[in-house]
Amino acid sequence: MVMEPGEVIMLGIVCAAGVTIVRTIASTILRLREQSHRLPETPASHISDDRIARIEAAVESIAIEVERISEGQRFTTKLLSDQSRPLQAMLPKPGKFDTPH
Repeated sequence: MVMEPGEVIMLGIVCAAGVTIVRTIASTILRLREQSHRLPETPASHISDDRIARIEAAVESIAIEVERISEGQRFTTKLLSDQSRPLQAMLPKPGKFDTPH
């Protein structure tokens, strides 16, 4: 059986595409296998109980400091709002003004 030149070209393209697809799938499978083998090597149990205790203590001290800062902010806000009230009472009340035009 004699094949025409167009059929030979199409057969070559189909073969090249098939090889490319199979190679891509195989490399993806191999990469996934390597990644799954790497994950168990680094378990999360490396963190010791002492380290966790230090982290908890640090977080607790940060929370206390944030609370102190917020208390100071509330106190300062209250002082500033109390000081502005007498000044507003001393200011003249706005009324009608005659402006020359």
